[in-house]
Amino acid sequence: MTEQVPQTAPPPTARAPRTAAFFDLDKTIIATSSSAAFSKPFLAGGLLSRADVLRSAYAHFVFLIGNADADQTERMRAHLSSLVTGWDVEKVRQIVTETVHELIDPYVYAEAVELIAEHHAAGRDVVVVSASAAVLVEPIAAVLGADHVLSTQMTVEDGRFTGEIDFYNYGENKAGAAPARRPRGYDLAQSFAYSDSITDAPMLEAVGHGYVVNPDRLLRRRAAQSGWGVLAFTRPVALRPRIEPAPLIAVVGAVAVGLGVWLVWRAVRRRARRR
Repeated sequence: MTEQVPQTAPPPTARAPRTAAFFDLDKTIIATSSSAAFSKPFLAGGLLSRADVLRSAYAHFVFLIGNADADQTERMRAHLSSLVTGWDVEKVRQIVTETVHELIDPYVYAEAVELIAEHHAAGRDVVVVSASAAVLVEPIAAVLGADHVLSTQMTVEDGRFTGEIDFYNYGENKAGAAPARRPRGYDLAQSFAYSDSITDAPMLEAVGHGYVVNPDRLLRRRAAQSGWGVLAFTRPVALRPRIEPAPLIAVVGAVAVGLGVWLVWRAVRRRARRR
Protein backbone atom coordinates (compact mmCIF):
# COMPACT_ATOMS: atom_id res chain seq x y z
CA MET A 1 0.00 0.00 0.00
CA THR A 2 1.32 3.39 -0.96
CA GLU A 3 2.08 5.68 1.95
CA GLN A 4 -0.34 8.54 2.23
CA VAL A 5 0.24 12.04 3.49
CA PRO A 6 -2.50 13.57 5.65
CA GLN A 7 -4.52 16.13 3.77
CA THR A 8 -5.25 18.85 6.27
CA ALA A 9 -8.44 20.81 5.64
CA PRO A 10 -8.66 24.60 5.84
CA PRO A 11 -9.07 26.06 9.33
CA PRO A 12 -12.64 25.67 10.62
CA THR A 13 -14.89 28.72 10.55
CA ALA A 14 -15.88 30.47 13.76
CA ARG A 15 -19.34 28.83 13.72
CA ALA A 16 -18.17 25.34 12.83
CA PRO A 17 -17.73 22.70 15.60
CA ARG A 18 -14.17 22.37 16.84
CA THR A 19 -12.05 19.55 15.56
CA ALA A 20 -9.09 17.73 17.09
CA ALA A 21 -6.10 15.56 16.25
CA PHE A 22 -5.68 12.63 18.67
CA PHE A 23 -2.12 11.29 18.88
CA ASP A 24 -1.03 8.09 20.56
CA LEU A 25 2.28 8.74 22.37
CA ASP A 26 4.51 5.66 22.51
CA LYS A 27 5.82 4.59 19.08
CA THR A 28 3.69 7.25 17.39
CA ILE A 29 5.05 10.56 18.65
CA ILE A 30 8.12 8.98 20.27
CA ALA A 31 10.01 5.88 19.15
CA THR A 32 10.10 4.33 22.62
CA SER A 33 8.06 3.58 25.73
CA SER A 34 7.54 6.66 27.89
CA SER A 35 7.41 4.48 31.01
CA ALA A 36 10.68 2.67 30.31
CA ALA A 37 12.46 5.88 29.27
CA PHE A 38 12.53 7.17 32.85
CA SER A 39 13.85 3.97 34.46
CA LYS A 40 17.37 5.34 34.99
CA PRO A 41 16.41 8.54 36.88
CA PHE A 42 13.80 6.58 38.86
CA LEU A 43 16.58 4.18 39.89
CA ALA A 44 18.86 7.08 40.84
CA GLY A 45 16.01 8.67 42.79
CA GLY A 46 15.44 5.52 44.83
CA LEU A 47 12.03 4.77 43.30
CA LEU A 48 13.18 1.63 41.48
CA SER A 49 15.48 -1.24 42.39
CA ARG A 50 17.85 -2.84 39.89
CA ALA A 51 15.53 -5.85 39.68
CA ASP A 52 12.67 -3.49 38.84
CA VAL A 53 14.77 -1.94 36.09
CA LEU A 54 15.51 -5.35 34.58
CA ARG A 55 11.82 -6.24 34.58
CA SER A 56 11.00 -2.90 33.00
CA ALA A 57 13.69 -3.47 30.36
CA TYR A 58 12.09 -6.78 29.44
CA ALA A 59 8.65 -5.19 29.24
CA HIS A 60 10.15 -2.46 27.07
CA PHE A 61 11.68 -5.09 24.76
CA VAL A 62 8.33 -6.86 24.38
CA PHE A 63 6.73 -3.49 23.70
CA LEU A 64 9.24 -2.54 20.98
CA ILE A 65 8.90 -5.79 19.04
CA GLY A 66 5.13 -5.42 19.22
CA ASN A 67 4.31 -8.83 20.69
CA ALA A 68 2.45 -7.69 23.80
CA ASP A 69 -0.96 -9.40 23.65
CA ALA A 70 -3.92 -8.66 25.93
CA ASP A 71 -2.73 -11.05 28.67
CA GLN A 72 0.79 -9.65 28.65
CA THR A 73 -0.58 -6.14 28.71
CA GLU A 74 -2.74 -6.94 31.71
CA ARG A 75 0.20 -8.48 33.54
CA MET A 76 2.24 -5.38 32.70
CA ARG A 77 -0.55 -3.17 34.04
CA ALA A 78 -0.66 -5.16 37.29
CA HIS A 79 3.13 -5.04 37.60
CA LEU A 80 3.31 -1.28 37.04
CA SER A 81 0.44 -0.77 39.46
CA SER A 82 2.27 -2.60 42.25
CA LEU A 83 5.57 -1.01 41.26
CA VAL A 84 4.44 2.58 41.88
CA THR A 85 2.69 1.90 45.17
CA GLY A 86 3.91 4.44 47.72
CA TRP A 87 5.75 6.65 45.23
CA ASP A 88 5.70 10.35 46.03
CA VAL A 89 3.77 11.98 43.18
CA GLU A 90 5.63 15.31 43.31
CA LYS A 91 8.99 13.55 43.30
CA VAL A 92 7.99 11.59 40.21
CA ARG A 93 6.74 14.75 38.50
CA GLN A 94 9.96 16.58 39.35
CA ILE A 95 12.15 13.78 37.96
CA VAL A 96 10.14 13.59 34.76
CA THR A 97 10.12 17.36 34.26
CA GLU A 98 13.87 17.66 34.83
CA THR A 99 14.83 14.78 32.51
CA VAL A 100 12.17 14.93 29.78
CA HIS A 101 14.44 16.65 27.26
CA GLU A 102 17.44 14.44 27.97
CA LEU A 103 15.48 11.18 27.81
CA ILE A 104 12.70 11.90 25.33
CA ASP A 105 14.28 14.33 22.83
CA PRO A 106 16.33 11.68 21.00
CA TYR A 107 13.19 9.64 20.30
CA VAL A 108 10.72 12.28 19.11
CA TYR A 109 9.64 11.88 15.50
CA ALA A 110 10.09 15.05 13.45
CA GLU A 111 7.13 13.98 11.32
CA ALA A 112 4.88 13.96 14.39
CA VAL A 113 6.09 17.41 15.45
CA GLU A 114 5.37 18.73 11.96
CA LEU A 115 1.86 17.24 11.99
CA ILE A 116 1.15 18.79 15.38
CA ALA A 117 2.15 22.18 14.00
CA GLU A 118 -0.03 21.68 10.92
CA HIS A 119 -3.08 20.76 12.96
CA HIS A 120 -2.61 23.77 15.21
CA ALA A 121 -2.27 25.98 12.15
CA ALA A 122 -5.56 24.54 10.88
CA GLY A 123 -7.26 25.49 14.15
CA ARG A 124 -7.51 22.00 15.64
CA ASP A 125 -6.79 21.01 19.21
CA VAL A 126 -4.00 18.47 19.65
CA VAL A 127 -4.74 15.73 22.20
CA VAL A 128 -2.11 13.24 23.37
CA VAL A 129 -3.78 9.91 24.20
CA SER A 130 -1.68 7.40 26.13
CA ALA A 131 -1.92 4.32 28.33
CA SER A 132 0.96 5.68 30.44
CA ALA A 133 0.26 7.49 33.69
CA ALA A 134 -0.65 11.16 33.56
CA VAL A 135 2.38 12.12 35.66
CA LEU A 136 4.61 10.83 32.82
CA VAL A 137 2.55 11.97 29.86
CA GLU A 138 1.70 15.53 30.88
CA PRO A 139 5.29 16.93 30.91
CA ILE A 140 5.96 15.35 27.50
CA ALA A 141 2.70 16.72 26.09
CA ALA A 142 3.55 20.16 27.48
CA VAL A 143 6.85 20.42 25.60
CA LEU A 144 5.10 19.15 22.48
CA GLY A 145 2.60 21.98 22.76
CA ALA A 146 -0.42 19.66 23.05
CA ASP A 147 -3.70 21.19 24.18
CA HIS A 148 -5.03 18.26 26.19
CA VAL A 149 -3.92 14.90 27.62
CA LEU A 150 -5.94 11.69 28.01
CA SER A 151 -3.99 9.12 30.01
CA THR A 152 -4.13 6.53 32.76
CA GLN A 153 -5.25 7.97 36.08
CA MET A 154 -3.62 6.55 39.22
CA THR A 155 -5.24 6.81 42.65
CA VAL A 156 -3.41 9.25 44.93
CA GLU A 157 -3.76 9.60 48.71
CA ASP A 158 -1.68 11.93 50.87
CA GLY A 159 0.48 12.77 47.87
CA ARG A 160 1.42 9.16 47.11
CA PHE A 161 0.25 6.52 44.64
CA THR A 162 -1.81 3.83 46.33
CA GLY A 163 -1.26 1.29 43.56
CA GLU A 164 -4.90 1.45 42.52
CA ILE A 165 -5.88 2.69 39.07
CA ASP A 166 -8.89 4.96 38.67
CA PHE A 167 -8.92 4.69 34.89
CA TYR A 168 -6.70 2.54 32.67
CA ASN A 169 -6.49 4.32 29.32
CA TYR A 170 -5.88 1.27 27.14
CA GLY A 171 -7.75 -0.80 24.58
CA GLU A 172 -11.48 -0.23 24.68
CA ASN A 173 -11.03 2.36 27.42
CA LYS A 174 -8.58 4.28 25.28
CA ALA A 175 -10.92 3.92 22.34
CA GLY A 176 -13.52 5.81 24.31
CA ALA A 177 -11.13 8.69 24.81
CA ALA A 178 -12.10 10.47 21.61
CA PRO A 179 -15.86 10.45 22.34
CA ALA A 180 -14.98 11.66 25.84
CA ARG A 181 -13.93 14.96 24.27
CA ARG A 182 -17.39 15.59 22.82
CA PRO A 183 -18.27 18.01 25.64
CA ARG A 184 -15.70 20.31 24.06
CA GLY A 185 -17.82 20.31 20.93
CA TYR A 186 -15.44 18.35 18.73
CA ASP A 187 -16.74 17.19 15.37
CA LEU A 188 -15.25 13.68 15.31
CA ALA A 189 -16.18 13.15 11.67
CA GLN A 190 -13.79 15.98 10.79
CA SER A 191 -11.16 15.03 13.39
CA PHE A 192 -7.93 13.04 13.02
CA ALA A 193 -6.28 10.19 14.94
CA TYR A 194 -2.81 8.64 14.74
CA SER A 195 -1.53 5.40 16.25
CA ASP A 196 0.93 2.56 15.70
CA SER A 197 -1.13 -0.04 17.57
CA ILE A 198 -3.95 -2.36 16.49
CA THR A 199 -5.38 -1.91 19.99
CA ASP A 200 -6.20 1.68 19.03
CA ALA A 201 -8.36 0.59 16.09
CA PRO A 202 -11.59 1.73 17.80
CA MET A 203 -10.06 5.18 18.37
CA LEU A 204 -9.08 5.36 14.71
CA GLU A 205 -12.60 4.33 13.73
CA ALA A 206 -14.13 7.02 15.95
CA VAL A 207 -12.79 9.84 13.76
CA GLY A 208 -13.20 10.71 10.13
CA HIS A 209 -9.47 10.66 9.36
CA GLY A 210 -7.51 7.77 10.85
CA TYR A 211 -3.80 7.18 10.20
CA VAL A 212 -1.57 4.29 11.22
CA VAL A 213 2.11 4.96 11.88
CA ASN A 214 4.91 2.50 11.02
CA PRO A 215 2.40 -0.37 10.91
CA ASP A 216 3.27 -4.04 11.04
CA ARG A 217 1.65 -6.38 8.50
CA LEU A 218 -1.49 -6.93 10.58
CA LEU A 219 -2.09 -3.23 11.18
CA ARG A 220 -1.31 -2.38 7.54
CA ARG A 221 -3.93 -4.92 6.43
CA ARG A 222 -6.46 -3.44 8.85
CA ALA A 223 -5.69 0.05 7.55
CA ALA A 224 -6.36 -1.09 3.99
CA GLN A 225 -9.69 -2.60 5.04
CA SER A 226 -10.75 0.50 6.96
CA GLY A 227 -9.42 3.10 4.54
CA TRP A 228 -6.92 4.58 6.99
CA GLY A 229 -3.85 6.41 5.79
CA VAL A 230 -0.41 4.84 6.27
CA LEU A 231 2.51 6.96 7.48
CA ALA A 232 6.21 6.27 8.03
CA PHE A 233 7.88 8.22 10.86
CA THR A 234 11.67 7.94 10.96
CA ARG A 235 13.38 11.27 11.78
CA PRO A 236 14.12 12.31 15.39
CA VAL A 237 14.17 15.98 16.37
CA ALA A 238 15.01 17.89 19.55
CA LEU A 239 12.03 19.44 21.33
CA ARG A 240 13.84 22.41 22.83
CA PRO A 241 15.94 25.00 21.05
CA ARG A 242 19.60 24.45 21.70
CA ILE A 243 22.43 26.98 21.75
CA GLU A 244 24.56 25.97 18.82
CA PRO A 245 28.32 26.27 19.31
CA ALA A 246 29.99 28.82 17.10
CA PRO A 247 31.45 27.31 13.92
CA LEU A 248 35.16 26.55 14.14
CA ILE A 249 36.00 29.00 11.36
CA ALA A 250 34.28 31.80 13.28
CA VAL A 251 36.20 30.94 16.43
CA VAL A 252 39.50 30.88 14.55
CA GLY A 253 38.61 34.17 12.88
CA ALA A 254 37.85 35.83 16.18
CA VAL A 255 41.14 34.62 17.65
CA ALA A 256 43.00 35.87 14.57
CA VAL A 257 41.39 39.31 14.81
CA GLY A 258 42.23 39.52 18.51
CA LEU A 259 45.81 38.49 17.86
CA GLY A 260 46.09 41.04 15.07
CA VAL A 261 44.83 43.84 17.29
CA TRP A 262 47.28 42.85 20.01
CA LEU A 263 50.23 42.80 17.54
CA VAL A 264 49.30 46.24 16.16
CA TRP A 265 48.97 47.64 19.68
CA ARG A 266 52.36 46.14 20.59
CA ALA A 267 54.06 47.61 17.48
CA VAL A 268 52.62 51.06 18.14
CA ARG A 269 53.82 50.90 21.73
CA ARG A 270 57.36 49.93 20.66
CA ARG A 271 57.53 52.84 18.23
CA ALA A 272 56.35 55.22 20.92
CA ARG A 273 59.15 54.02 23.22
CA ARG A 274 61.82 54.52 20.51
CA ARG A 275 60.72 58.10 20.06
